[in-house]
Amino acid sequence: MTKKTNEILVAVAGQPNSGKSTIFNCLTGARQHVANYPGITVEKKIGTYSAKEGKIVLVDLPGTYSLTSYTQEERIARDFLLLEKPEVVIDVIDASNLERNLYLAFQLIEMNVPLVICLNMTDVAKRRGFDINTDKLSQQLGVPVVPTIGNKGKGKKELKETIWATHKHKIDSIKTDSVKAASTDMPIRINYGEALEPILATLEQKISEAPRLTEHYSPRWLAVKLMENDSEARRLVRQQSEKGKNILDFVAVERDKFISTHKEAPEKIIAYKRYQTAEGIVENCLSQKAKGHKTWTDRIDQLVCHRAAGPIILATVFYLFYKITMSPDYGGQKLASLAWPYLAKFRDLMAFIPLSGLPRSLFLNGIVDGVLAIANYIPIFFVLFILIAILEDTGYMTRIAFHMDRVLRAFGLHGQSTLPMMLSGVVVGGCAVVGTMSTRGIKDPKARLATILILPLLNCMAKIPFYILMASIFFKKYQAEVLGFMSVVTLVLALVVAKIFTLTILKKEEEVPFILEMPAYHLPTVRGVLIRTYERLMVFIKKVGTIVVAVAVIVWCGITFPGISKERVVHYNNETNKAAQSFMAKLGENNPYKKLLAGQGLNEFEEYWMSYKKGRMGLDEEAQQALNQKFAKKNAEFFKIANKGKYIEDGKSKKDKYAKKTYTTYKKFYKSVERLQVAQRKETVRVSYAGRLGQSLVPLTKWAGMDWKINVAMISSFAAKENLVATLGSIYSMEKTEVVTKESLAVTMKRETAHTGWTPLHAIAIMLFVAIFPPCLMTLIMVRIETGRNLWTLFVTIYPIILGFLVAVAVFQGGRILGFGG
Repeated sequence: MTKKTNEILVAVAGQPNSGKSTIFNCLTGARQHVANYPGITVEKKIGTYSAKEGKIVLVDLPGTYSLTSYTQEERIARDFLLLEKPEVVIDVIDASNLERNLYLAFQLIEMNVPLVICLNMTDVAKRRGFDINTDKLSQQLGVPVVPTIGNKGKGKKELKETIWATHKHKIDSIKTDSVKAASTDMPIRINYGEALEPILATLEQKISEAPRLTEHYSPRWLAVKLMENDSEARRLVRQQSEKGKNILDFVAVERDKFISTHKEAPEKIIAYKRYQTAEGIVENCLSQKAKGHKTWTDRIDQLVCHRAAGPIILATVFYLFYKITMSPDYGGQKLASLAWPYLAKFRDLMAFIPLSGLPRSLFLNGIVDGVLAIANYIPIFFVLFILIAILEDTGYMTRIAFHMDRVLRAFGLHGQSTLPMMLSGVVVGGCAVVGTMSTRGIKDPKARLATILILPLLNCMAKIPFYILMASIFFKKYQAEVLGFMSVVTLVLALVVAKIFTLTILKKEEEVPFILEMPAYHLPTVRGVLIRTYERLMVFIKKVGTIVVAVAVIVWCGITFPGISKERVVHYNNETNKAAQSFMAKLGENNPYKKLLAGQGLNEFEEYWMSYKKGRMGLDEEAQQALNQKFAKKNAEFFKIANKGKYIEDGKSKKDKYAKKTYTTYKKFYKSVERLQVAQRKETVRVSYAGRLGQSLVPLTKWAGMDWKINVAMISSFAAKENLVATLGSIYSMEKTEVVTKESLAVTMKRETAHTGWTPLHAIAIMLFVAIFPPCLMTLIMVRIETGRNLWTLFVTIYPIILGFLVAVAVFQGGRILGFGG
């Protein structure tokens, strides 16, 4: 990444569950954004804060236990440190797991980076009875150590001072009570034993003679990595032409001799010496006051991780998750209902944009209505992401993995598959793009590939609007239960498919064991939860603002063109004129309002009446009176008609029988014109390109209970699943005379499907097809990147279509044969 001259680049590294992201958020606050690492789709969080002589730019590296080249996270973190050359590296260490966390610190020290140890979660260590001498720890490591409590902001000032001093090589100038500089400028150098050190010394010398290597890499670090048989280190050396070949030949000979002599690989000795050194440092710097004392984490885990009670707690958490997110009485659904009036006002404002004809229809019916059909679900996602962030920050997400490992292992997966599955929608509402990206942490190639292949079968957040729409029509009293059913049935299906894949097409893939670390429980902070929620919500909003808008335009074109014939347009115009003539005739010759509504007056009154109707919605009596005064002042004669002949004159309430008759007659006329407009819109959609395509598939999809409108929505969902509801909203908006809201779309579809004989069985079959249907375009791109093969991408595209259709047909036709109604 490029940085300005007054910017100081700081990398934030650390092992998973060390509170690394909490420290990052603590330092940067709201001054952060999410980007991608160059050439890959792993998220890169970048934040800033102001310092004495410039701006500190922090990059939150992926959490990693080591800096080998086994996982994507390890490679990303290591490459950033080596190639971007940050001025300071913060290694966030969990103070309650000091020994294990020092393993990464040793590797950072060997890389010769300007290191600051952030000893985080010191409060957790204290509760466990640990007393850490930070001065002694700093002396032992040879780098500054700053104790912090990230979620409370403690140590923030001292950490910033240490970062600045490290950058300026003035560590000794820091004079605070809570942090002191290391007493030596020489960081710790691990002794890897009499058998290995002479080889490393010779190797360091050979590396030092290759200027292109020493320019970017520490000779000591590279020598150790080569003896660990690190593939990426070998690649770096191989690029050095003749000198690189000589170095690699030397390594190959020495490794063979070492293994032959000591009956162990050098990497095992290296790992052992690191752990041994870490153990010695901990013995010198840490004392435990209450040995054998059970922490709150231990006590809670006795219940939460219990073989019998644990699954019951897990099921309860999942149930509450659904209820809080989906219940219409509170939570996400309630927020959505409160937010809609504001979205509707936004739509009304957009209607004032000076457009007419097809451009106006494209803008309002295509783009605005398509986006609003999805934007109304943002409050639901807001609540959903808050709950997920709470599960993550408390540490319970890891316990979910612990319990799920027992289940997943039976299906060819293991606990590391839990997070990608959770992110993709084990609990209704996830994203297969994020889920697929998160599989990079799975070291087992077989489990990783199997996980990638089944993630599209889970319930991503983009499917939720369609589920809610169908549930509100056919299962109004049981919406939460229906969503729970969709979550369970898709999870079971995904597990079965995973088992089949691991026994067949993935049978020859390599397997590695699964190791799970249980972090201590923490109380989530409001700030941390909101930051995580904001980041995930912005991913969704950006997707709506890009892919959904583009597809909305395509869908609008598809349901608008080529349009009905000129003869049919003339037919509808003639019918409208006949209705207008009939209306005028019914008014009678003696009606004084007949002349007022003649010619252009009829159109002017329609605009006035629609504005008055919309203004009256939801008003109390006092507000109603104020509105009446406003519209009476605007046009007194029109007001008499619109208010059913009632008006105020000289402070007295009066009635005009001719105005009342005109209102009654006009209302009948308006309804007849509206029916003509709806018929014209329906015919336009039916003969459109999208309508024709949808109808051409009906002979096949009818076996799954689908009509042509659902077919069109399914086709549009290839780009993004958000388009399911957006497309239906556009179709029904084209068939109505006003904007289709979430509520009115449900009402309209319920009325339409009732005419065609739809039952809850139709809804269940279609929802299952949607659940299994191929992932969106972005997910398919991610599958291609993660697997590196076009074949797997094509497979993930095709097999869900076949599987989804077969499941939907089996449910629909089987239900009909058995006489089920859903």
